[in-house]
Amino acid sequence: MTEHTTTGSTAADTARPDAQLKALDRLVGTWRVTGGAEGTATYRWLDGGFFLIQEVELEQYGRRISGVEMIGRERPFGAEQPGEDIKSRFYDNQGNTFDYVYELDGDTLTIWGGEKGSPAYYRGTFSPDGDTATGAWIYPGGGGYDSNMTRLK
Repeated sequence: MTEHTTTGSTAADTARPDAQLKALDRLVGTWRVTGGAEGTATYRWLDGGFFLIQEVELEQYGRRISGVEMIGRERPFGAEQPGEDIKSRFYDNQGNTFDYVYELDGDTLTIWGGEKGSPAYYRGTFSPDGDTATGAWIYPGGGGYDSNMTRLK
């Protein structure tokens, strides 16, 4: 449902992605993923620039993982403004769904498992040229694994 303004345009016509969301543009492209999961991750914007789509083809612990993630601000039906956090939901070929919150502070990307401040998270740092990101998934109780990305294109 789209709300019309007095000028004849719609709220969707005048809405623009904000700077925090646009900062995730540095993820756009195809990356080789190494560490605890191996394979590729490709990021691209959905038309309009409000949602970043990640598609992965990985192998982890001997299992193939294929999945898609939608990353952006939630704006539920009837809401005037989008939510404060950049959230995502990941869907995989084994029927799992995982929710995350993305934060980018300078060259440091944090992906919180579930909600911001979770004890399960990824934290990585982009290289000065933006073509690598080095980090790790951290899980409560000392679990986790290294996870690094190198831009392929």
